[in-house]
Parts: sequence; structure tokens; C-alpha cells
Amino acid sequence: MNRLVVAISSSALFDLTLSDQVYREEGVASYARYQIAHEEDPLAPGDAFELVRKLLGINALLQQKERVEVILLSRNTADTGLRVFKSIEHYDLPIRRAAFTGGGSPYKYMKPFGCQLFLSTHRQDVIDALEEGIAAASIIAGPAVESCSEELRFAFDGDAVLFSDESERVYQEHGLDGFMAAEQGLANEPLIGGPFKPFLAALHTLQQEFGGRDCPIRTALVTARSAPAHERVIKTLRSWGIRLNESLFLGGLQKSEFLAAYRADVFFDDQAEHCRLAGEVVATGHVPNGVINE
Repeated sequence: MNRLVVAISSSALFDLTLSDQVYREEGVASYARYQIAHEEDPLAPGDAFELVRKLLGINALLQQKERVEVILLSRNTADTGLRVFKSIEHYDLPIRRAAFTGGGSPYKYMKPFGCQLFLSTHRQDVIDALEEGIAAASIIAGPAVESCSEELRFAFDGDAVLFSDESERVYQEHGLDGFMAAEQGLANEPLIGGPFKPFLAALHTLQQEFGGRDCPIRTALVTARSAPAHERVIKTLRSWGIRLNESLFLGGLQKSEFLAAYRADVFFDDQAEHCRLAGEVVATGHVPNGVINE
């Protein structure tokens, strides 16, 4: 069975600000006592909570076919992590599988679980996952706005996210004119896939499950590229057999207003400054990949 599998850290799913403060100020033993003492107190939703809730809701729309699974990957021990599982039960989230690594990096379990995406607040775990070829992003807080729709809207940057950073390297070395000339010359040569290509392909497959019915998943490319550099992107996606619902070629305009107009649930970008600005209007995932992040 084709299944979309997303891994999430406990700190991305829930707000662990107070718990983390105890850990940083008083150490591991105090943190463990604090979590156990507050075991029956549900944690508040975190930055990726609404995204996870909507993802898991897709199964109900497919007559209970389990096409989407969310797995918890936590640096807690099972003992201190019990509060997280009790919070999952409190919000009635059907998350059943988990790995508690007792402070170790959880990325090593992503491939055995078959994960196509990892969302975390721990930057090094995200970098480790990307190096293993798994789409991963550091979640940046978005605005505290409750969604008025069950539709799930993903937005992706292009270079170094959906595509490799090959074109970005040309831009960094030769500037905008050199980049444009190179992209025109390579218009018929598909770009190499980036870390989020497999995840986008899995989303595309899931969209097909709905056939002619209204699909609750929408995808958009939101890129600083403009004509004539758009042609290579379009032909690349065509060669992959993937069709996005929307494509925005902004020619360097700031992305925030467009993400707000699109009503994105989450946006993935490789550039920290773009993520900071986007984070003012939408939950944003920084993808520390490519030449910009070296």
C-alpha cells in the first residue's frame, strides 16, 4: 500500500517551552521530575500541530484507508515522553508509533519507519535527515491562527528544496544575468531533484486517490524565479509526471503576501531570511540545504 509517512518531533507537535526552560535551567533530573509531575496536564499545541491534525484527517476522507501515518520521533525517554503520548490521546490524534531516543538523534529511525518527511525544532536532527536523503525542515513559529478550512495547502520554494541547488550555485557565482542565460540554455534539460522531490511525489500520488472528487490537498510552487527561467521548471515537473495546483513565479518579490493569499498551511524554503519573513503569516519550515546554507 502506498502510504505517506511523516515524522514529527515532540517539540514541533506540542509547545514544550516551559519544559525546555526547566531542562536548560535545572538539568535533566529536574526536567524528568517536572514532566512526570505534569503527566496528566495536556501540552498546548505546537507549531506543526494543525498541519498534523489535517494530515491525519485525510484518512477519514478516504473511507478509513490508512494512506497517511504520522510517527513521533522524540529525544525524550519513554518515561518522560509519556506526557507527550497522553497529550496525543487528549487531542484524539491517531498517532500510534514512536521512537524515544533518550537524548540521541532520532534520524536513524526514519528510513526503517519509511518516513518521507521529518519536521523538528532541532536543527542538527534536520541536517542529519537531509544528509540521509530524507526531506526535513526546522519548523519556525507561524501566527496563532485557527484554520477555517480542512483543506491542506502546501507551498514549496524551488531551488534547493524541490530541485537541487545547481541553478542557485550559478546565480551565486555569476549573478542574475548569468543565471538567466544559463537557465535559457538549459530549458530542455530537467533539473536534478532536491530533497523534497520524493515528498512532493508522495503528495501527488495521494492526491490521485481522490480521483474526480474534491481533493483536500493543494500544492504550490512559490519561487523567486521569473520568465525566462520559468520554462526549465515547468518542463522539469512535466518530466517527473507531477502537476502542481499552483505555480507562482515572483521575480524576486517578497513571498509573504502571496503565501497569505494562497492560505498556505506550511511553506518550505532553504533561505533563513525568507523563512523569517514567511513565518509572520504561515507556519514555515527552514530547509538547511544547498549552497546558501554551507
